[in-house]
Amino acid sequence: MSVVLSSIDERGVATVTLNRPEVNNAYNAEVVAALLETFGALADDDTVRLIVIRGNGKHFQAGADLKWLAQIGQMDAATNLATSQRTATAVRALNEIQVPTIALVHGACIGGGTGIIAAADIVIASRDAIFAISEARWGVFASVIFPQLNAAIGTRQVRRYAMTCERFDADRAKFLGLVHEVCEPGELDQTAAPLIDGILKAGPNAVRDTKRSVMECAQEYMSDELYDHLVQQHADARQTAEAKEGFNSFIEKRDPIWYQGSSD
Repeated sequence: MSVVLSSIDERGVATVTLNRPEVNNAYNAEVVAALLETFGALADDDTVRLIVIRGNGKHFQAGADLKWLAQIGQMDAATNLATSQRTATAVRALNEIQVPTIALVHGACIGGGTGIIAAADIVIASRDAIFAISEARWGVFASVIFPQLNAAIGTRQVRRYAMTCERFDADRAKFLGLVHEVCEPGELDQTAAPLIDGILKAGPNAVRDTKRSVMECAQEYMSDELYDHLVQQHADARQTAEAKEGFNSFIEKRDPIWYQGSSD
């Protein structure tokens, strides 16, 4: 079965479902490729009026598959650059797709998962959701999703959470602006229903034009120059000795060598 599922109902509502529940929907090369293909196909489909993004299993999306990243980090610079380009392009495509997008979040939403929801237009989270921008914990950093996160919660908050890697709950995510609505577990679809209906009642072209104009006014379309810069940073970080140690500490279930323990 595909690692990303996609369907379109009779209303033109497309559902994109992350489908690696056995690893908490962690992304790897296969997931990124499937997202690129899916977003590309939906962007070209004139019948699509709205995209809903969700995750199968216990969690929405637990970030990158760190074992896969560790393997990529040991490969040559060209492979690392291509990997970062595909990852950045997937998030950029979601952020800039013309139709409105809604993310429904439950369980873990970590690392790249926060990039996905920051790129979505509307985010609903159940009260069991947990969030973190955790890449620095493993000796890398999330440059390719910083533009979307900065737009969603502001640079001061990104600076805090991307450096501390701390976890925060759905209420904090709503306070920050990463999430629009919080609901009880099991009520994501019920909470999303009136928002979906509101979008469908609006003129399809007016909705697309509204999204584009808002983003233009806020200068939220990424330049190619910034894209190239962030991708290069993302690729370079993965090939450092610090990243290797960070990935190994995850795989070996231990603290990294740079952590000497809590002072408490």
